[in-house]
Amino acid sequence: MTDDLLGRHRAVLPDWLALYYDRPLEITHGEGRHVWDAQGNRYLDFFGGILTTMTAHALPEVTKAVTEQAGRIVHSSTLYLNRPMVDLAERVAKLSGIPDARVFFTTSGTEANDTALLLATAYRRSNTVLAMRNSYHGRSFSAVGVTGNRGWSPTSLSPLQTLYVHGGVRTRGPFANLDDYDFVAACVDDLKDLLGHSRPPAALIAEPIQGVGGFTSPPDGLYAAFREVLHERGVLWISDEVQTGWGRTGEHFWGWQAHARSGPPDMLTFAKGIGNGMSIGGVVARSEIMNCLDSHSISTFGGTQITMAAGLANLNYLLEHDLQGNARRVGGLLIERLRAAAAHVPAVREVRGRGLMIGIELTRPGTDEADPAAASAVLEAAREGGLLIGKGGGHDTSALRIAPPLSLNVAEAEEGAAILEDALRSIQ
Repeated sequence: MTDDLLGRHRAVLPDWLALYYDRPLEITHGEGRHVWDAQGNRYLDFFGGILTTMTAHALPEVTKAVTEQAGRIVHSSTLYLNRPMVDLAERVAKLSGIPDARVFFTTSGTEANDTALLLATAYRRSNTVLAMRNSYHGRSFSAVGVTGNRGWSPTSLSPLQTLYVHGGVRTRGPFANLDDYDFVAACVDDLKDLLGHSRPPAALIAEPIQGVGGFTSPPDGLYAAFREVLHERGVLWISDEVQTGWGRTGEHFWGWQAHARSGPPDMLTFAKGIGNGMSIGGVVARSEIMNCLDSHSISTFGGTQITMAAGLANLNYLLEHDLQGNARRVGGLLIERLRAAAAHVPAVREVRGRGLMIGIELTRPGTDEADPAAASAVLEAAREGGLLIGKGGGHDTSALRIAPPLSLNVAEAEEGAAILEDALRSIQ
């Protein structure tokens, strides 16, 4: 990025619009798992536009679909029949696992979660919502109101009464010292106690793996155990799959499937990866929930033809090339390689994750204190080495976030791991 562009950015855009790096980067083009900046430097991309470039940069199949659709019609709104929207909705409904599913398309994950909260509160006639501590669900007024991560919640005002539940972070908090079985039992007991002191909630909204929170997750089965308690009381379960969907975790197509003994959620939300850079989000819900609204509604840009064409082409490529399996295989190799490298770096508290969704938590050596300066230093050093990664965490954690396109190959995984190892060693 030139100094002129940075100055123009600062002069006209909000101060709170975050930029990575001391010298912010202008990305001009990409191909496969690589991007280039305005100075011609090439980078291996391990963050994919915040998990949005799911398959590959400039994927020919998606580019072709977008170009052909743009030559026909780009947009008409939901007031008219839309074949690409119906085609994609049918595919998503079937893949969701939710019986008698209905799909509503939005333009972002924030809008998807906002819609899910609207549906849940209308269906249940309650504005009380359960959410997880350290969670993040978007930037809208209602989504901020259920975000349990202080660093991403700019106001305490909200149309919702939100109650926060333990369990999203396995290795911190009051139950961290318990084994998995007792951890789940303690979180369930806490949930039951919370429900005994509150008005009946509309829903629990939860990320199977917390994204902005630093790729943290509970033991498998926690949300199934929660679901059993909630189902007895008629409380809905919304699985926020904006970052975990479409096979990124390798083991499952959806994050909720790691907690599947009680069946699918009542609703799931999605976005990011399905569009491979195009603006697509959405909600899948059982028909009686989706159809509970008693007023008219439309979506001007949700489900527009050009984004639906991109989503269909991208989803076809994902399934035909078994990118979920690739995420499991290559992601497994990458996480083990990073754990081996991190074993020699005292600042690394934990390497965690599934598939191609990996977090590296950094602390001040010998303590559990977060070290955001170290996270920023590793981010800078990785960039200098030719690798782009992300960062996240709650107010008491600092984590690096690694989420490459799901077509990452073994050689690229090894290359990225080597750069990351050097970057981690540079902070010692």
